[in-house]
Amino acid sequence: MKIADLITSRRNIKKFKPDPLDKNKVLEWLDAASWAPNHKMTEPWEILFVGPETRAEINHKIDFGGAPVVMVILSKKGKTEVEREENMAATACFIQNFMLAAWSEGVGTFWSSAAASKRSRDILNISDEYDVVGVISAGYPEEIPEPKPRTPISQKIKELS
Repeated sequence: MKIADLITSRRNIKKFKPDPLDKNKVLEWLDAASWAPNHKMTEPWEILFVGPETRAEINHKIDFGGAPVVMVILSKKGKTEVEREENMAATACFIQNFMLAAWSEGVGTFWSSAAASKRSRDILNISDEYDVVGVISAGYPEEIPEPKPRTPISQKIKELS
């Protein structure tokens, strides 16, 4: 499959089958994700696998769609505001790479901001040195939603002289 087809076919999955994922496959996708562009090779991302007890304590309103794998993706804040922004951008690229690697093998994902609250940060023991970029739920899709319409890219382009 062409990368453009992979990108445009990927969907946010909100309901997952209970079938487990092979942890080695998840680690393989995370390894591929680590090839994301990042300034000065800072590799600012950190991954927290959320187990059943912690997941229950977070008490997400839809229990992450029943996904068998839930990860919190963190980004090191950096020494300056510019470095923090660069780290967040690099970590977002890392997440997108993971989501595409998983989707290429039929595994769906959902990116949520559920762990950004102070309560969740406390439960997860996340220090102030990190930003929460997202919670990624992953698993085999129970259903794949239809694509939502997008604004034509031509409406997003401005040409400067």
